[in-house]
Amino acid sequence: MKFDTVIIGGGLAGLLCGLELTRQGLRCAIISRGQSGLHFSSGSLDLLTRSSEISLDAALERLAATEPTHPYSLIGKTAVLACAHQTEALLSECGIAMQGSVEQPHQRITPIGTLRQAWLTSEDIALAPEKGERIAVVGISGFLDFQSHLAAASLRKSGANAEALEIELPQLDILRDNASEFRSVNLARVLDGGNQAQSLLAALLPIAKQYDRILMPACFGLQDNSLWRALNESLPCPLSLLPTLPPSVPGIRLNAALQRQFIKNGGVWLAGDAVTDVSHSGQSVNAISTRNHGEIPLRTRFAVLASGSFFSGGLVASRQDVSEPVLGLDVLQTSGRENWTSRDFFEPQPWQRFGVKTDNALRASLNGQPFNNFFAIGGVLGGFDGLSQGCAGGVSAVTALYVARQITELSGEQP
Repeated sequence: MKFDTVIIGGGLAGLLCGLELTRQGLRCAIISRGQSGLHFSSGSLDLLTRSSEISLDAALERLAATEPTHPYSLIGKTAVLACAHQTEALLSECGIAMQGSVEQPHQRITPIGTLRQAWLTSEDIALAPEKGERIAVVGISGFLDFQSHLAAASLRKSGANAEALEIELPQLDILRDNASEFRSVNLARVLDGGNQAQSLLAALLPIAKQYDRILMPACFGLQDNSLWRALNESLPCPLSLLPTLPPSVPGIRLNAALQRQFIKNGGVWLAGDAVTDVSHSGQSVNAISTRNHGEIPLRTRFAVLASGSFFSGGLVASRQDVSEPVLGLDVLQTSGRENWTSRDFFEPQPWQRFGVKTDNALRASLNGQPFNNFFAIGGVLGGFDGLSQGCAGGVSAVTALYVARQITELSGEQP
């Protein structure tokens, strides 16, 4: 099998890169071992946390001066902004409605009722409450992955007028006998099936008549937002959702939408597969072998590593060091295991910045030499801390489209 590009990893970075390449008419395959990090995310994307007093331009310039190995610093401010705007357009083309933009970051409400800055947030997810708004935080009886009283208490601390309530949904009784089954995804499979809008509406309507806004856990809408839209059309006050403990319904829905569009564009999705070997001649990758395809390699002009960080198996830690398991690529890391962590558990941890080394074109390197046609994107990259810097989703999106643009341009130059 021959491809223009083979992408290793089917998370946010891999999917966005593959989407853009297929949009440009290139033949692309994505090798995905299983569930991606999106299944465990909120469905929101962050670009770069900053105070309201500083512009994104200024924040990126400051980052370049203080964090030269950060992926944003490597590719430059102009490319970051261009790829961020391109991400917004690409998601819109896929029919994925998001709140926010590069110019208008916002505060979203977390599952425990605190506020967190975001770049893009699914249209059904709750943003920061308005002053004086009467909010009902509605839990579902028996659903332990969302604690409405904790969320309401946090919102009150931030000045909101919030009260915790609970509704009974008898149609979920089939799941109640087994606590391990009473999870958001399983609830969604029940609530999304059949005609559940009327039963949910009947439970929420009395509450909606007394409040300005309802917040409830995101436990429906695995495939689309049709049920959420139907409820909002019928309720006298807006209904917004809050992500729950993983697995996350909004994250799964985002992953599914991107995957569907990639396949619709002609992309080849190799599910449940894993890379066993990467063949290269000098600094040029020419074929990738996988577990499911045995002795039939995927021959490719370009390859992209989008395997994620430790959580996804894109990086592996031993007692001595951290390694990249696919090809043994060079990894940016702190020497000495005792220096991997901070004594303060709540401080940013040094290991969170570990990842694959690249040049400014995001070409991965092996033994100090960058490849000609093998790029790294997303969480597998080193030099950034997606959690403390508030840039995990942004790094995945921006680096994915930055590399896709380079591959598209280089493909036009090659015979």
